Formats: sequence, C-alpha cells, structure tokens
Amino acid sequence: MIQKKYLLLLVISIVHLYSAAQTLHPLEPAKNHYASLQQLDSKPNATRADLDKVVFPASKYSSGTLIYTMITPHYLTKEQVQRLKHSIHFPANSSDQTKAELEYLLAWQAKRTQAESNRASQVLAPIGYWPHADILPTHNRYEQNLENLLYEGKAVMGDQVTYQNYPATTKLLRGITKDMRLMEFTVKYHLLRARPYHLEPKLEPLARISSPSFASGHTLWAYIQAFAWSELIPTKRKEFLEVAYEVGESREIMGIHYPSDEEAARVLAHQMLVAMTKNPEFLKDLEEAKKEWK
Repeated sequence: MIQKKYLLLLVISIVHLYSAAQTLHPLEPAKNHYASLQQLDSKPNATRADLDKVVFPASKYSSGTLIYTMITPHYLTKEQVQRLKHSIHFPANSSDQTKAELEYLLAWQAKRTQAESNRASQVLAPIGYWPHADILPTHNRYEQNLENLLYEGKAVMGDQVTYQNYPATTKLLRGITKDMRLMEFTVKYHLLRARPYHLEPKLEPLARISSPSFASGHTLWAYIQAFAWSELIPTKRKEFLEVAYEVGESREIMGIHYPSDEEAARVLAHQMLVAMTKNPEFLKDLEEAKKEWK
C-alpha cells in the first residue's frame, strides 16, 4: 500500500509539472516595424555583394563576454543550447531587408531627441544582470546587479519588488538570466554579425560595443524576463511586454542594433523559456515563485 501511495504521488507530481509546461503563454506575432521589415527579401543581393564580406572585427572581441560562452547552463541542457544556437539567422548584409533596416536606423538618428538619447544610453543601457557580479555579496556591484535583475518587476509592480521581499522569484530569475547570458554570447560569437555602423558609415552610434550584433543581448534579457514575469502575473503581460519593447527599441535609437537583432532576440527568448519547461527544476522554481504573487 505504501509503495502504491508513493507511486500515485509521483504520477500526480509529473502530471502537475507537465500541465505547467503546457500552459506557457504562446508567443505574440511580430508588431510595428519588426512585422513589416521581416517581409522584405533577406537573401544576399548581388549588387551589394561586398557587404557580405563584413563581419564583426576580431580585434574588438571582449574576453569577458567570450567567457560566458563557456559557463554551465542552469535550466537548459547543453544540447538545447546547441539547438537554439542554430535556430535563428540574420538577413544577409547585402539584402534588401538589411538595407531597409539601416535606413530605418538613419531615420532614428535624424529624429531622436536629446531626451530619447539620454534615456536610451544613460538609463536603459546600464541595466542588466551579470552572473559574475552575483557570486560574492562583497562585489561592488552586487546590490545594483540584483536591482537590475528585478527591473521589470519593479517597473510594473512598484518599488516593493526587491530580492529580499521575493526570494523565490529572485531565484527563478537568476537561473533564467544565467542561461540568457550563455545563450546571448553563444549566438553572437557563432554568427559574428557586424554592427550597423560597420556597414553604414553615416551612422553615428551613441556607443560602440565589444561584441557582435546578433542577437541583441539587452532585448534578449528584456523579453525572457517579460515572458517569465507574465507567467507569474498573467494579468500584467501587456505591461511587461511594453517594458521589453522599450528596451529593444532603445538599442535602435542608439544606432547599435538592427531591428532584426531585436526581433530575433524576442523569438529566441520565448524558445528558451519553452525549452526550460522540459526541466523539472525550472517548473518547480516557477511554481514556488508563483506562490509569492497569489
């Protein structure tokens, strides 16, 4: 009888976890300029063939970001990382789509206000959670790093969203964002996409970045967090996605990412979260975090 009881409890637990995986909110369609630009031809255009020789320069590689390609996944498996690495591709440098995207960035450059530039480069650009700053509480960026981890929750739900008040949510987001950093730089250094200013000399970016362009890391963290937060608080999904959209758009305002970098990051973020639902540890941590928001 005891063995049957434990078997029944195990079956119920597996069913519960499977059900949780099945209820992950589906990915919304692309919107705004992402939807229209991806309708253009993404294949190489022979009239601009020289552009296809341009890649992110090896002299600009950052050792710090390269190290993130070597870390051990938290919720994902190594096999999932490899599969996801090959799941997205950028339009050819010479393509009609990339040409239109560069024109879009030049238009942003011409119209961006000082307030928009300041918010993009001084407020949104510094935000981001880095696992290496979360190893020792004595790290000089430890507290700020954890504040950044909960940025979207605080932006939507208020200042009471802190790691002290929501430890289970913090644990979940730490694991998710560790995998996000691994995925971000695995994809970037696999594809080596040149930054927009490498292709278009008229662009005057608000910063120059020491890693390849595709996909956008800021946008990847913004969307994977938005998707995770909206699983915890489904009624606020629209607000979380608006925060993520603003983060992605800010990289275009700065002239450092193509729109296709942002859209690919949005898609990859959702694929990552779906892959994580295959891991019972992720589902357990997700359920524990949900309890904090009931």
